[in-house]
Amino acid sequence: GDAELAIINAVSVLVIACPCALGLATPTAIMVGTGMAAQQGILIKDAQSLELAHRIKLVAFDKTGTLTIGQPDVVAVEAIDGTDATLLQLIASLQAGSDHPLAKAVSAVAKRDQITLQSVQNLQTLAGRGLSAQIDGQTYLLGNQRLMQEQGVTLDALLARSVQLEQQGRTVSWLAVAHGQTAGARLLGLVAFGDQIKPSAAGAVAKLQHMGIQTAMLTGDNLGAAQMVAEALSIDIVQASLLPAEKVDYIQSLKQQHQVVAMVGDGLNDAPALAAADVGIAMSTGTDVAMHSAGITLMRGDPALVADAIDLSTRTYHKIQQNLFWAFIYNVIAIPLAALGFLSPMIAGAAMAVSSVSVVLNSLLLRRWRAKRQPVTELPSV
Repeated sequence: GDAELAIINAVSVLVIACPCALGLATPTAIMVGTGMAAQQGILIKDAQSLELAHRIKLVAFDKTGTLTIGQPDVVAVEAIDGTDATLLQLIASLQAGSDHPLAKAVSAVAKRDQITLQSVQNLQTLAGRGLSAQIDGQTYLLGNQRLMQEQGVTLDALLARSVQLEQQGRTVSWLAVAHGQTAGARLLGLVAFGDQIKPSAAGAVAKLQHMGIQTAMLTGDNLGAAQMVAEALSIDIVQASLLPAEKVDYIQSLKQQHQVVAMVGDGLNDAPALAAADVGIAMSTGTDVAMHSAGITLMRGDPALVADAIDLSTRTYHKIQQNLFWAFIYNVIAIPLAALGFLSPMIAGAAMAVSSVSVVLNSLLLRRWRAKRQPVTELPSV
């Protein structure tokens, strides 16, 4: 045979088979996708979160600070013994220095009313329940109904009032004073908080449901407040009065059903669930621990960005598929032509460069993506 022709054809095959296009197919799409996400206020820490997001079947939201603004106001103070002002003084003293939204609400009222705070010792945080601390040698318990039940506190005196507040969507915290190891604790009163649902929350949930994604709410708040928010936003599943570990258990149970689950939260109690979910999405308005545990951070704290992140992930995944398809088709067609002598090394080199450029240009088409916003809905305060 003709050795010279054989060498030329072999060189053409080597040039045309250069896997540049295959190597560029995935990283270029991911690079453009993460860049577009950053422009929209979506910070993606790793490519795995971007690649997994398009497979999400259920998005679980925390309530306070995620679906609500996270700036609650004190709407009711009910004392059993003493005055409401004395009860508020104790609660404000116990929560002084805390960054929790409810603590900030109490501190704001105490500052407005010029309430003098008392010295607190042996402060202990009880995850998902509340806190305990000592004032003047007495131990106080401040937290939710679960904490009171665990400590054997009788709530009968204010139970009807708390039910009424919860039906209005209010968050209720209880204060009790302990009387030693055997005497149990005695209820002193309650304080109720109201918050405002974020204006974009309804549109965010509606867009997710339009995409065929279920929505759930996992919150440590009471069932009444959770159901009111869920009904206002048309959320599919509601799980209330959950401890951080119980949020993780619920996420794990969904994953065992072979569902890809995303968790959206902003607080310290959400961090374990964010880490357990397939895709953790944290609000930048929340704690550093939550953002560290999540693969995606929403820089504006806007729940509408959740659907945007999933939509952008889907577009990016499709671009990767398109890039790989064209790179493979190019090689499947061009290599036999080069082997049969229909392509010279010069033409093969040009074709190889064109294939790489086409993959890059196809990835850059992602820059045409724009977020679609749902109309803002006026929602009741809770």
